[in-house]
Amino acid sequence: MSVLLIEAFYGGSHKQLMDLLQEEIRNCVLFTLPAKKWHWRARTAAPYFMQNVPASADYRILFASSVLNLTELVALRPDLGKLKKILYFHENQLTYPVQKCQERDFQYGYNQILSCLVADIVAFNSAYNMESFLTSIGKFMKLMPDHRPKHLEKLIRPKCQVLYFPIKFPDVSRFMLKNTLSHTKEGLDAKGIGGTSLLMEMPFQEQKCETANIININNLDQRPGHQKVESGDCCPWPERQHLCQGEGSQCATPLGHNVGSLQYQQRPLHIVWPHRWEHDKDPESFFKVLMKLKKMELNFHVSVLGEAFTDVPDIFSEAKKTLESSVLHWGYLPSKDDYFQVLYMADVVVSTAKHEFFGVAIRYIYSGREKKRERKRKRDQLINACAAL
Repeated sequence: MSVLLIEAFYGGSHKQLMDLLQEEIRNCVLFTLPAKKWHWRARTAAPYFMQNVPASADYRILFASSVLNLTELVALRPDLGKLKKILYFHENQLTYPVQKCQERDFQYGYNQILSCLVADIVAFNSAYNMESFLTSIGKFMKLMPDHRPKHLEKLIRPKCQVLYFPIKFPDVSRFMLKNTLSHTKEGLDAKGIGGTSLLMEMPFQEQKCETANIININNLDQRPGHQKVESGDCCPWPERQHLCQGEGSQCATPLGHNVGSLQYQQRPLHIVWPHRWEHDKDPESFFKVLMKLKKMELNFHVSVLGEAFTDVPDIFSEAKKTLESSVLHWGYLPSKDDYFQVLYMADVVVSTAKHEFFGVAIRYIYSGREKKRERKRKRDQLINACAAL
């Protein structure tokens, strides 16, 4: 147990990172708090971990996200202060968007600055996250009425580095099998090479990571109990069934359709919004546009994914009612296979986030890397309509 992992907000991307580290790193142990009321976690997690992390002479490294007040923890547990301490920033509180009519709470950003001062290494998930934090320290500290500490950025910057969020990219080949076969066969027949093995032309191999920050692709087909999506398993797209049964419930839809078929190409554009149901992801802007498109009687489908916490913005219930006939899926998808399948079947993945440094957004790009452009006309039609709003 040479690596001690501590996560004060064990949910979403924070959970994903810790789970991956625990899976990939030998001799590590993980201590967490549930992903609820992050404001309270940021303020009160240190005493909890002080009492619940057992002392051990085997610890060498302490890795924690910036939700934890690392300064308080090492003060309460001097034995942990002797470890090599790595602090990871998924986001930073110096630039975190606050809701209207609400002043920024000084304490959250101040705690992160103090945590950086006691950490040995400070890692950020993107260069923008790092620079926006470091260059905001001076202005932020001016909020203090007097006796302000000086040159904190210079003290912290040498410890900082960018460590991109590690991702296990899925094998999306099973979602695009029929489409790839269809297009490859057409290309081979046109060249008169009908006897060539189609598998030679298909990107089914696991992609190798080119940096130490990205974990090799995991072949999801090898999971116990996993069933591949085969042709004929799902009913045609127009025959989907809405299974919304109350607020917060999910709307199920058949997935895994032949994206090369005429029927698929003629269906409405499928738009996906896959974010946390919180104000910093700006769901208001997204749903405002979609409700206007609906009013204009433009045909589209929408899937609203992402995890909901205690306080869900009111716009979600309003949008669900207004967009009901266009909804393919509504709610969090705990299965990664189902999640990636929805992403791959989407035509457009939208981010309206006010606070998105890097996260795991690269998965949206990866899921669509092999999709064709046969539906560009419909996409552009909707984009032009959005631009006019």
